[in-house]
Amino acid sequence: MDTIQQFVQQHRPMVTLIGGIVLGLILGLVIGWWLWPVQWTNSTPSNLRSDFQSGYILWVAERYDATHDLEEARSRLGVEYWKEGQLAETIERLTKEQGEQEASRLQALAQALEVPVPTAPAIEEPAPTAPAVSLWERLRPVAMVCGVALLVVAFVGGAYLLFSRSRKPQAVSEEAGRGVEGFLTSEQALLDSDEPPLSQFVTTYTLGDDHYDPSFSIELENGEFMGECGVGISETVGVGAPSKVTAFEVWLFDKNDIRTVTKVLMSDYAFHDESLRTKLAPKGEPVLAEMRKDVALETKMLRVRVRIVETEYGAGNLPPDSFFDRLTVELAAWVKPGREGMQPVAEADGPVMPPTL
Repeated sequence: MDTIQQFVQQHRPMVTLIGGIVLGLILGLVIGWWLWPVQWTNSTPSNLRSDFQSGYILWVAERYDATHDLEEARSRLGVEYWKEGQLAETIERLTKEQGEQEASRLQALAQALEVPVPTAPAIEEPAPTAPAVSLWERLRPVAMVCGVALLVVAFVGGAYLLFSRSRKPQAVSEEAGRGVEGFLTSEQALLDSDEPPLSQFVTTYTLGDDHYDPSFSIELENGEFMGECGVGISETVGVGAPSKVTAFEVWLFDKNDIRTVTKVLMSDYAFHDESLRTKLAPKGEPVLAEMRKDVALETKMLRVRVRIVETEYGAGNLPPDSFFDRLTVELAAWVKPGREGMQPVAEADGPVMPPTL
């Protein structure tokens, strides 16, 4: 059961698509064959089944032989609704299959309707009775529809799997990738720095806090606002309450920078799941959440060190190490030397606002 639930969570779009196709096919068959089947009314003899059609034409020929009312015969046969040559072929076939009396009546009717038929019908042995329609013949249209539907489902599913496997997770998002030159050096310097931070914050998430989204202001000693940093829920797994968080976003907003830097702290399950990494890649660089691990965020004026102080996974029906029961993060912020007095880059167009997670 856990394996099925895990597969559904990982391939939710494909499962939804295939389920919708199958459900639509079943509903279409139920509605079309049982609830509201097609009903024919006021049909012409040309649309009848061949045995009913033959009996009806013989009856019209007998009726015409008794009344000689050509208009009535034309009206009952619906001459104008037959395909070209179809009525002549049908009367010719009946003339050959019937006895002398019926053939004479058919010949007279054909002459009145100006339908060419042989003047001397050959007396042949009665044609063998058509075999009864088998169950397979009746169900063949349904089987064909089901087969086509299965082929469509298989094609769509295969295309989705090939597409999902061909996409490689991005190591760094578009935003996080800007200004890469010199970043690794400064990031390592930040992680190794012994300088006391300007601001320091500690926040803890516990399972059940579905609105977890703390943010902290970064200010100079004189109270000047420099930016904000924070943590928020990025992705959940499973269903039901409380939400099972499998990834968090840590972010840094700088009033003097046009971008907000974001990285994604992922559970062991999410970090090694290709589909989840691909899904979360646009939000920021994926980072495996491990105790005592440091992550650096850097903007034009600010640097923040994110230190994972505590991680504890929840237990249940979901895969192991897939969601957090508890996560404690420490955020320490520094202002880059010589940048304290800079003016915001976006003052002319309005203030830059921190992200809304």
